[in-house]
Parts: sequence; C-alpha cells; structure tokens
Amino acid sequence: MSDRWLYGWGLASIGLGGASLIVPLYAVELGGGPITLGILAAAAAAAGAPGALVVGRLADRTGHRRGYVLGAIGVVAAGLAVVAAVDAIPVVIAANAAIWFAFAAATPVLTLLTVVGAPEADWSDRIARLNEWQGVGWALGLLVGFLVIVGGERLLGLDALALQRAVCLVCATSAGVGGLVAVRTLPADPGAGTGPAPRRLRRALRGAARFGVRGAGFPFTPARMDPRGLHPRRFARRFTPTLALYFAAVTLAFAGFGAFFAPLPAYLGSAGFGDDAVFGLYLALNVGAAVFFGAAGTLVERYEVTLVHAGSLAVRGVALPTVVLLGGVLVTTLPLFVVIGVTWAVIAVSAATLVTQLAPPIVRGEALGVYSALSTFASGAGSIVGGGLAAAGYVQAFGLASGLIFAGAAVVLVLWRRVSNGSAAAERTGYSATDRTE
Repeated sequence: MSDRWLYGWGLASIGLGGASLIVPLYAVELGGGPITLGILAAAAAAAGAPGALVVGRLADRTGHRRGYVLGAIGVVAAGLAVVAAVDAIPVVIAANAAIWFAFAAATPVLTLLTVVGAPEADWSDRIARLNEWQGVGWALGLLVGFLVIVGGERLLGLDALALQRAVCLVCATSAGVGGLVAVRTLPADPGAGTGPAPRRLRRALRGAARFGVRGAGFPFTPARMDPRGLHPRRFARRFTPTLALYFAAVTLAFAGFGAFFAPLPAYLGSAGFGDDAVFGLYLALNVGAAVFFGAAGTLVERYEVTLVHAGSLAVRGVALPTVVLLGGVLVTTLPLFVVIGVTWAVIAVSAATLVTQLAPPIVRGEALGVYSALSTFASGAGSIVGGGLAAAGYVQAFGLASGLIFAGAAVVLVLWRRVSNGSAAAERTGYSATDRTE
C-alpha cells in the first residue's frame, strides 16, 4: 500500500498545530480571560476522549475508514474557518471542541490504515513514521503561525485580530488541501473486520509510542491506541495496587499540566509577549521535546525508569512556576520553554515504559488505554481549576500546577520503593498465574 496519503495527513497536522495555539490566543483577543481558556481546554479534552473510542470502533466494524479520516479532516478545516469568521466566544469554544473531537476520532483509524496490509514486523516502524509526520506537521503549524503574524504585522500592518484570523484561515487552508490530497491517495476501504488482531496491534503501539511531541504543550491529546482491545471488566479484575498507585500519580501530574497550560496564553499576553513571541516560545517547546526523544529513550534504558520519571516531573514542577518569576523576559523565558519541552520527552517515554512494566501482561493494552483516558480527564479538570485560579492571580494558578506535579512525583517515589522491594513484581507474577488458570 502506498504511503502517499501521509502527505495529506501531514498538511492537516499543520492546521492542527496552528490551531492548538491560535484558537486560545483568538479567544483572549475577543475578551476572554483565564477562565475562558480553562473552559476552552476542558471542552477540547472532553470532546477528544469519546471521539477516539467511538469512531475507532465504528471504523473497524463498518470498514469505512477512508470516510472517517476524510470527515475528520473536513471538520478540522471547517472548524478553523468558523473560528476565523465569528467573534462570539461560545461559538469559538464549540468549534474548537469539534476540531479536537475530529483529531481524536482520526487517531485510531489512521493507526489501522498504517498497518493494514503490512507485515507485522513492520508495524512499529510504520506507526512511528505516522507519528513523525504528525509531529513534524504540528511543529510546522506553529512555525506557519509565527511567520504569518510576523509577515502580516511588518509588511501589511494588520492588527492583532486580523492577524489571528489570517492564521486560522491559513491553517484551515492547509487542512483543506490535506483533505484534497487524502481524497486522491487514501486507500480504498478494505471492508469490516479486516484490521489486524487487537493484541498484536497493541504490542506494535507500545513499540512505537515514543514520539508524542503534541503533549509537550497540549497535554489533552489522547494517546495513540487501539480501542477495540478495551475490556473494562477484565482490566478491573487484574488491576494491581502498584498500577493503581501510578495512575494516582498520573492524575496529579496531568492535572498540574492542565492548570499551567490552559491559562498560559493569557499570562504570556499580559506579560508583554506579542503573538509572534508566543508562537516562537511554543515552537521552541515542541522542538525541544522532539529532538530529545531519542536521548530520553537512552535515559530510560540506562537508569531506573521510576527515578527518571520522578526526576523529570520534579524538573518540570520547578520550571513551570519559574515562567512567572522571570516576568516576561524573552531571553530567559525561551530556554525555559525548551527545558519544559525536554521534560515532556522524558515523561512521555518513561510513562509508557512504566505502564508496560507495571501492568500484568494480559491487560497491558487496557492499561495504556486507561493511562490515556486518565491523563486526558485530569488535564481537562486541571484546566478548569487553573483557569479559575488564574483569574485571581497567575502565581496562585502556576503554584497549584507545581504543587500537583510535585505531589505526583512524590507518589512515583513511593512507587519506586514498592518496585525496589519486589512488591510490583510479586503482583504481576500473581496475576499472571491467575491468567493461566482462568
């Protein structure tokens, strides 16, 4: 099967990358404050989770994968065009939620398209290639936003609102062109039930889960997963105390991420950063994450993964509130954003490794799904709380974010003690024995 359709999805990803930042900035320009941004982020998180689960199942049952991908790209393009055309914040929130529903819905379908017809030995490489196209497109979307704002301001003298609408339209156009490319290049629907076996696909997803640059500054994107393999009752029967402890840490940490990133665009504007500088900061953050994923994998392989994970959370817990302490100085804020991106690379790689190691083998796929759901829910809830606190003061909001992340790191250290004394291994062994006798 030809991979030319990746060009179409890469163009759509440019639109998504630009949307991840321009829509919050546009909401602020329309008069929205931190509370508005909290609601905007929470709505995106709430829309994403069911999109990934429901559409993934429907695509596999009906075999109409091509139609779902094209529909998702169309919703992204239309949603961005709607944002550019309106000045009502509730409509912007609804359009943004539709964009991220579409993105989440396309995620599992694209994964299936990537591996259908390929030898199982090639699945991990193919999924990694899809992730790379998507991640590069995301970063290019931020770069496009930066260039449009700089060029429109300096060459055409446009005001902030006109520039932001221009970015929305450029991103919508990129997604639309991506849709046209996809129409010509997406493979024909293979028919219902012709996808790879869920268990084998989950193994491939675990092997290719290291490139997740989107979560560096947009923590409520569902992880790439195969929703067909979710069996909640079976997972509940094999839910180990150690895994539950780690999921508590995930909930705390991602709530902290949401509390920071949701009101962040409003803070950067109030601190004197123009839209071009904000796009530059987010671009530096994403690039920092992308270039460090290889080194993060080396760290996890060389050192105790639990301590690496706790350390990366602690560094991020220090870095996030430091953004406020720097007081809007670009020359010091820029490298700090790179550090925040680097910590995401380590967190993402070590988290996937921890879930895989802590979960009994028979429910590793479900465990990754629960990790995705928890991180999305927690970041959405944190966005609401962080936005509300930021309305009273950014120090309070970012301080809460730091406290939640440090609390998550403390739970991970408790987990490290359980791992060190062998409790986690005993739990997995016991559940594996149960699996063999059932």
